[in-house]
Amino acid sequence: MGRCTVLRFLVPGLLAVTPIRAVFAQTTAPPAPIHVSVHSGQAIGPYSPIWSYFGADEPNYLYAPNGQKLLNELASLSTAPVYFRPHNLLTTGDGSSSLKWGSTNVYTERADGSPVYDFTSTDRIFDALVSAHVRPLVEIGFMPQALSAKPEPYRHSFPKGDIFTGWSYPPKDEAAWARWSKLVEVYAAHLKQRYGSQTDTWLWEVWNEPDIPYWHGTPEQYDRLYDLTAAAIRKALPEARIGGPEATGVSDHSEPFLRQFLNHCSHGTNAATGATGAPLDFISYHPKGKPSVVDGHVVMSVATQLHAVERGMKVIAAYPEWKRTPIILGESDPEGCGACLSPQNGYRNGPLYGASVTEATMRTYELARKYGLNVQGAVTWAFEFEDEPMFAPLRALATDGVDKPVLNAFRLMGKLGGEWVAAESDGALPLDQVLAQSVRDLPDVNAVATRKGKEICVLLWNYHDADVAAPDAQVKLRIDGLHGAHVAVSEFRMDATHSNAYRVWMQLGSPVKPSPAQMKKLEAAGQLEKTLGNFISAVEGGRTDVSLALPRQGLALVRLEEK
Repeated sequence: MGRCTVLRFLVPGLLAVTPIRAVFAQTTAPPAPIHVSVHSGQAIGPYSPIWSYFGADEPNYLYAPNGQKLLNELASLSTAPVYFRPHNLLTTGDGSSSLKWGSTNVYTERADGSPVYDFTSTDRIFDALVSAHVRPLVEIGFMPQALSAKPEPYRHSFPKGDIFTGWSYPPKDEAAWARWSKLVEVYAAHLKQRYGSQTDTWLWEVWNEPDIPYWHGTPEQYDRLYDLTAAAIRKALPEARIGGPEATGVSDHSEPFLRQFLNHCSHGTNAATGATGAPLDFISYHPKGKPSVVDGHVVMSVATQLHAVERGMKVIAAYPEWKRTPIILGESDPEGCGACLSPQNGYRNGPLYGASVTEATMRTYELARKYGLNVQGAVTWAFEFEDEPMFAPLRALATDGVDKPVLNAFRLMGKLGGEWVAAESDGALPLDQVLAQSVRDLPDVNAVATRKGKEICVLLWNYHDADVAAPDAQVKLRIDGLHGAHVAVSEFRMDATHSNAYRVWMQLGSPVKPSPAQMKKLEAAGQLEKTLGNFISAVEGGRTDVSLALPRQGLALVRLEEK
């Protein structure tokens, strides 16, 4: 017999029921309820969003119509600033994009070796960001063909052949090193002239993943690149916040690179100034997960991602001079290749992607508290792809102008604000257990909460690494520390049956080219669904209780407004 999800407010004399939805055919006794307590009067520190950072390999999609639409949606996620980190801002080419490729042609040379600066394409990229009120995280890279130590072959043809072509090499000689410095100075000065004082709010960094073949130079050559680039940026923008090194991992391979870089920024001789050390306003590295396919279904590995987060934190915490420096996880994702199409990547279209991002993000907050560090941002390396089939299993936030469920996970996180307040769940797995075993046995049924004035927001999630059907978690939520006699309660959801355009697309028959009427349905389904609106619930003894069924790989946000 089927089971229905019912939402109840457990206060005397009051009952509210959402529209009935069958979610799981249960043949065994229901699981024991999960008890979640939120102490809305117990503030534990200011809430600072780390999730409002995004990025992609393909910068030219930013000014495509669907790209501009998505940028505006990112900017509207919350009142927090949204940052975007694009690759290929200095890459030579005609401005066309393909998977893992983009270009601006900002630098070429005449026959006599004199430079030609062309800001046409890069202006379109930054205009799109600025017009959407999205702040650039300006990644200085990659090497223009005219300066590269190995200029041919230059453009790759992913997924065929080697992607680490001529753009990934250091300057070819001392003259090219000097021209690189001048290019960066001219570039930064142009951006300052075009966009004015708002460039003071931008972030600047040098290159990407220089510990792997994204950089075909030595660590010492990267340090030199960093020094020269930082000095050139600061010449045009003296107050610029500059960071790096955007290392992979952190792993056995990348940890030595990260350590030598931190040592250089502390004690090394600066290649640009001759002084000791280099400016380092934030430290960046890339934690990634590693999903697999087991018995025909996807099994994530959030532990792999969180291990990398923690290892980088351990390294940084070991340096007293850098322990207070903000950390930006420059790419923090469930796996490594957003443009790769493989069987395990189908999960990107459904609610598991959003649940995984939420699990990793909230656990990252825990790790930061554990090590006493400041995580400023965690970049989700996903945007949108042009000229690809609708709902291709690419790591993206939207497809052909239709929002994927994962974007609604960010919309839910965007409703948090103000101060963290104490919250605990008896269905939450200990952090150490997640790091040791991932989420492979029991699910992680967890919650966080914030308070901003008279508004309390509780974000709940039911996450498991394995993408298999399971009973809902029966959650009994108690919020105390309330004032007044009543609260208005609202609920928002993202799960298999809510805020899920992929489900609607499949119900429509997976159309390759949806009709205008179908597109209207898909676009509506891609928005965040409000499943309960402003139900007035009594407060007794400073508390109210809510009961809800939370599907596996599901998120819910319960918002209370004191009356």
